[in-house]
Amino acid sequence: MPLRTTFITTLCALAAVTSACSSESGNSDYIDINQVSVRQPQPNVGTWQIDCGTNENEHRNADNVVAQPKLPAGAHHVHDYVGNVSTNAFSTNDTLEASATTCQFDDKSTYYWPVLRLVDEPGHDAHSPGGGIHGNHGRILRPHSVVIQFRGNAVSNVVAMPRFLRAITGNPVAVSQNGEHTARVQWTCSGDRTRVTNRYPRCGAGQQVVRIFDFPSCWDGLQTDSELHRSHLTFPNGDACRVGTFPVPQLHIEVSYAIPPGARYAIDSFPEEGRKPLTDHAMFIGVLPAPLMARVVECVNSRRTC
Repeated sequence: MPLRTTFITTLCALAAVTSACSSESGNSDYIDINQVSVRQPQPNVGTWQIDCGTNENEHRNADNVVAQPKLPAGAHHVHDYVGNVSTNAFSTNDTLEASATTCQFDDKSTYYWPVLRLVDEPGHDAHSPGGGIHGNHGRILRPHSVVIQFRGNAVSNVVAMPRFLRAITGNPVAVSQNGEHTARVQWTCSGDRTRVTNRYPRCGAGQQVVRIFDFPSCWDGLQTDSELHRSHLTFPNGDACRVGTFPVPQLHIEVSYAIPPGARYAIDSFPEEGRKPLTDHAMFIGVLPAPLMARVVECVNSRRTC
């Protein structure tokens, strides 16, 4: 699944079509959370949680160092970052290792995903790559909360992740690829996490909109990356990793937003993806110190909450 590298000048050249280029088309991208079916209960596993803040330092850019290294603004949409404060298109293992971090326990990993915007409010980057130039209009909304967890495996013990492991969940070109690789990225509301959807949820009064990113957790035992950033780290079949792969702690991220009642909102996307919720995705480069990873493994294998 190669991501776009060709420069797209703009999808929305005229301000008159800004709303048409937002996420909403006859409200089909939105759904009342009460209309969503309740999902099956998830198995109980050990969890280790790390506080990395909510991007208070406003670390954002239109780069994607996992999918498009050394290509500034190659994402054609803006990403929010927590963790490593230096991440950009030119980051290397060495620069990430040398950087500061917003995370506890000296976790210098980089965690990132597309920004979410209130589409009917003016944004500061209307004439910038990744912003208005690429059809991503609106005011960027900082997350209300960010949950970073590493989870155990329901059927076997996990082994340590290798340092500098690259990972992706979701598909930034899901519309063009008919929804491929989208099952593990979902939306819900803070009031009822049992209802999840692949559409933008309309939540009840006082509830936050929540994005859920579950990452693959079956490592091939050899590589920290692969050509299309997926084959070295795959999802389990049910709860079990296939033969020849090794379960590692599963990264689970939840990003919550306080959306004003009735406000239209949308994530950033490639121009031709139309800012659809189905295109949501997140990326990760693991730079946890070895002693910290050992603590994570011990915690989740003991089925504890740490």
